[in-house]
Amino acid sequence: MMKGFSPKFKDFPDYIIGITKEIWEDRGIDTLNEYYGKDIVVRSPPSIVVGNQGVIGATMATLAEFPDRTLLGEDVIWSGNEDVGMLSSHRIHSTATHLGDGVYGKATGKQLRYRIIADCYAINNAITDEWLIRDQGAIVKQMGWDSKQYAIDLIAREGGPENCVKPFTPEIDIEGPYKGKGNDNEWGQKYADIISSMMNADMATVEREYDRACNVAYPGGLEDISYPAIDRFWMGLRASFPNAKFTIDHQIGRDDPMMPPRAAIRFSLHGKHDGWGMFGQPTGKEVFIMCAAHAEFGPWGLRKEYVLFDETSVWKQIALQTG
Repeated sequence: MMKGFSPKFKDFPDYIIGITKEIWEDRGIDTLNEYYGKDIVVRSPPSIVVGNQGVIGATMATLAEFPDRTLLGEDVIWSGNEDVGMLSSHRIHSTATHLGDGVYGKATGKQLRYRIIADCYAINNAITDEWLIRDQGAIVKQMGWDSKQYAIDLIAREGGPENCVKPFTPEIDIEGPYKGKGNDNEWGQKYADIISSMMNADMATVEREYDRACNVAYPGGLEDISYPAIDRFWMGLRASFPNAKFTIDHQIGRDDPMMPPRAAIRFSLHGKHDGWGMFGQPTGKEVFIMCAAHAEFGPWGLRKEYVLFDETSVWKQIALQTG
């Protein structure tokens, strides 16, 4: 049993997966009053929300638009302990049908699948700090939009550049209670080294560190296998922002029974869009990209990789500066 947590949860991953189902699928939205701190800070690429009431409102709006939404917990990679609190990096595969009018426009009846990685800090049965990345690019693609057009349209729907919701950047960040940086497990360090090497333009890292049959999932709902896909993604990302400052914000490694060694890294790129890459013609505009990544290792290297950032929020930042 975990000190300070409800006895109905057998361990921390069970708590994270359990409350997610209780809140969303079992419709216990009011339990957010128990499971979320009153002054929680939720940072996500589209915005920053402070306070439980904002979270409750957003949850109800999402469920009105996607009433059959599921949140299937693929993994919880975590660090910390009951005394100082714990940080879970929770990878979710969501399914939903667009049955109500809402933020994505008139109900289309389209069926969606997309991933989310939520980094949550929990202590004494409540989450008080959160970093949430949803694959918004995958959602809008399945709705028939292109990420750039969606971002431009969203600015207009939110009342133009002056009034629209501002995407998350460090300038508008609010310091929450969590001050940790993860743990120093070797697998977290290994994955941090792999990403850092690629961000430093050593793309030979791909064939050196990844299993040739590595399965990958990247922003925009992309699922692929092997070296060309891995090279294309990481090269395309760095090439768009070649001079942006790369920072590892959080890293966790774990060895758990019945699981391969694995890692969760949250990292960011902050700087100008001044190169040709996955974001097309360089605009020279300043952007901040919050990214989350999970990896699993096997006998032949990194064998599964999941990376998320929100393409639409990158385009929104560019659009707000280019008009």
